[in-house]
Amino acid sequence: MSNPRGAAAVEPAVDLRNRKRQTAIAETLTGFIEDLKLVDVLDFAAYIRLEQHANIADLVKTSAELFFKEDTLRYSMAGQADLDWATRPQIKLDLEFLNKGVWIYFTVILASPDNSVTVSYVEVPDAGGDPVRETELMLEALKDARLK
Repeated sequence: MSNPRGAAAVEPAVDLRNRKRQTAIAETLTGFIEDLKLVDVLDFAAYIRLEQHANIADLVKTSAELFFKEDTLRYSMAGQADLDWATRPQIKLDLEFLNKGVWIYFTVILASPDNSVTVSYVEVPDAGGDPVRETELMLEALKDARLK
């Protein structure tokens, strides 16, 4: 595998761990994301363009209430609407997950046919810097946050 000049190499173990984390987060959010997509894409685009973040926060909170414990998932007051003549629309919403000391900052990308999640930051203070323990605690926090 070649690296472009100046690019940092990613260790296979780190890449696998990050992929495992991202997959777990995406799987946990599946129902929530599908519920968000019941909102018309033009409504999301209008709220984002007009900076009506409180409306988006309400939509996120309402969808989150169906799947997660209260206040574990929230809108981070940042979004992007990608609408142009050449591509399918995409709505990007920055969200935060907080539970059991675990904080995850990520972007949900609502699109058709596939949605995606991009994780920007994971903080697990109780892991003491141990990446394996961080992943375990993150998975536990995700599972605990879900409504049964």
